[in-house]
Amino acid sequence: MAKTPGRSDLLAAPNPASPQDIRNVVLVGPGGAGKTALFEALVAARVPGQRTGGTDHVRTTRLTVASFESGGLTVNLLDTPGYPDFVGDLRAGLRAADAAVFVVSGADDVDRPVSLLWRECAAVGMPRAVVVTHLDQPRADFSATVDTCRRTFGDVRATHWPVIEDGAVRGVVGLLTGETSAEHEDARAALIESVIEESEDVTLLDRYLEGETIDTESLLADLRTAIAQGTFFPVVPVSPTTGAGVDELLRLVEQAFPDPTRHPLPAVTTPAGGAVKGVACDPSQPLVAEVVRTTTDPYIGRLSLVRVFSGTLRVDEPVHVSGHLGDFVGHEVAGHPSHDDDERVGPLASPFLDGHRPRGTAIAGDLALVSKLTRAETSDTLSSCDRPAVVAPWLLPEPQLPVAIRAATKSDEDKLASALARLVAEDVTMRMEHSSETEQVVLWTMGQAHVDDLIEQLADRYGVTVTAEPYRTALRETFVRRCSVQGRHVKQSGGHGQYAVCSLEIEPLPRGAGFEFVDKVVGGAVPRQFIPSVEKGARHQLEKGLLTGHPVVDVRVTLTDGKAHSVDSSDVAFQTAAALALKEAANASTMALLEPIDRVDITIADEYLGAVMSDLRGRRGQVLGTEPADSMNDGVATEGGWTVVHAEVPQAELSRYPIDLRSVSHGTGSFVREPARHDLLPADKAKDLLG
Repeated sequence: MAKTPGRSDLLAAPNPASPQDIRNVVLVGPGGAGKTALFEALVAARVPGQRTGGTDHVRTTRLTVASFESGGLTVNLLDTPGYPDFVGDLRAGLRAADAAVFVVSGADDVDRPVSLLWRECAAVGMPRAVVVTHLDQPRADFSATVDTCRRTFGDVRATHWPVIEDGAVRGVVGLLTGETSAEHEDARAALIESVIEESEDVTLLDRYLEGETIDTESLLADLRTAIAQGTFFPVVPVSPTTGAGVDELLRLVEQAFPDPTRHPLPAVTTPAGGAVKGVACDPSQPLVAEVVRTTTDPYIGRLSLVRVFSGTLRVDEPVHVSGHLGDFVGHEVAGHPSHDDDERVGPLASPFLDGHRPRGTAIAGDLALVSKLTRAETSDTLSSCDRPAVVAPWLLPEPQLPVAIRAATKSDEDKLASALARLVAEDVTMRMEHSSETEQVVLWTMGQAHVDDLIEQLADRYGVTVTAEPYRTALRETFVRRCSVQGRHVKQSGGHGQYAVCSLEIEPLPRGAGFEFVDKVVGGAVPRQFIPSVEKGARHQLEKGLLTGHPVVDVRVTLTDGKAHSVDSSDVAFQTAAALALKEAANASTMALLEPIDRVDITIADEYLGAVMSDLRGRRGQVLGTEPADSMNDGVATEGGWTVVHAEVPQAELSRYPIDLRSVSHGTGSFVREPARHDLLPADKAKDLLG
């Protein structure tokens, strides 16, 4: 491979001639399984001079991409975070790839979230393979791990077996191609039977059962076809430390993983929702591409990782940018407003870890980095200006963990708004709101690690220091008993004075009734032109609150009597008198606080149902009912053994629920929520607030 002109430290970008020369592969799996170490070992095996990062790896929080040549093909390898808080980058990696490698530890069990991800890939027909790492650890057992994978994932089979000497993996043996021994015979026989079952040759099984020796090349051909079709799932032992199994895995990628033409395209429509013709993984067709991730480089500026589904992306060519995320999720998404713009494509590059290798085009099926694409955000579609298109975005869970932040200094405050706007546009799993009631800037996130990462980004990338503070729920005040009061506003200070007296009767209304004003004045005690002033003053004071500064709801105010002056009465005077009357009526015996109640739907594995129900009781939650879960949970396929719990829970008790539910359910639970109503805050919790 030739060096890039002017860049002696990087090899030239791969330049695939057709989509058939491309392999897009994503590494997925739990945190700590060794994905990043495997990623580095795979890259180092094919890129001269590239080194691995050693044995110490920090937790991956970002999608990392490396494009390199392997066996005459272009491999776009994607490393995803294993921690659930960074699901946005995981989803982006799945969207950009055509096949997935599940990385599991040979020294640990396969957890439930990984099995859910496997089923999700199965639902879209994505070919998969399993890599077993950490086989050099004392309690590691490759055979037991394969059995666990079979119970968890289904029909997976080992295609290679590790050679372990002195506690280290020194090599791997191909069960079809290597020199196997007696210890491998059972695994080899099981593999052959599985391959034969997947073969398109219907006579092969009978011939095998009759004792005929099946040609190895025929078996390998059937094996590769089944892997590419996503009907057979190989298990390969790999040691990133010693390099054992790395070449075998790369050959599997080259020879058995599908090219982009064999992967189904996502749904594509016009911005108006109509059909789009001619979309295919073909460089000659109209352009359809998607921004799967957006970042900001301190030297280059904005960088967009783009997956080209159809056509060819070219430098300096005008493209249409469509963003309609809100149309798919059912509500407007902060930082992602619906838009349709034309923009010229900036410099293109092949992604390679932290380096960028310039290129002129990116054909259908390939990945590319686009610089300075100012109007495109994550999940936006790039298409031909004369044939605008919209790609249906990938499914993402709603962020459910709120954290309130405030700028540390006035200087930080001046920069905070623009920095947050940039982060929201880049991260589709983050939502921001500014609450006028609590006067807090609230970030809705996926979990505590996500919170910590966002705060770190604000400091490192934008020089903004923020501190987190307790998230406050927006309460309401209400009257709980009937009372009668008089508001009197009489002032004389030269010139026209101010005179207004109004008698009000205040009574509570049922929950959700809102505010009601009734006029029962007789005999003209309050002139007709000032009655709307009384209502206006009452409404304004109720909106500001009476005891705690929270709005007053579910109350009827009746004007029963009053007095006016022919000269000194005015609109403002009667507004003030009404406000004074309400303040007079407000005290701890006449009023109570209402807290917001959310309706929550929790999807949970049956084995954790009891723990979840118990936890809900501790949160003052009311369980409304349960039902078996549908076949899909947040886009993840489920296969029985799951329950949806419907409940109502005070919003204040949900502020840390994403973290607690993950703990209670061992990472398997998920929930959605929506506002239901306001209800009385228990007296012990309201006492301090009401004084």
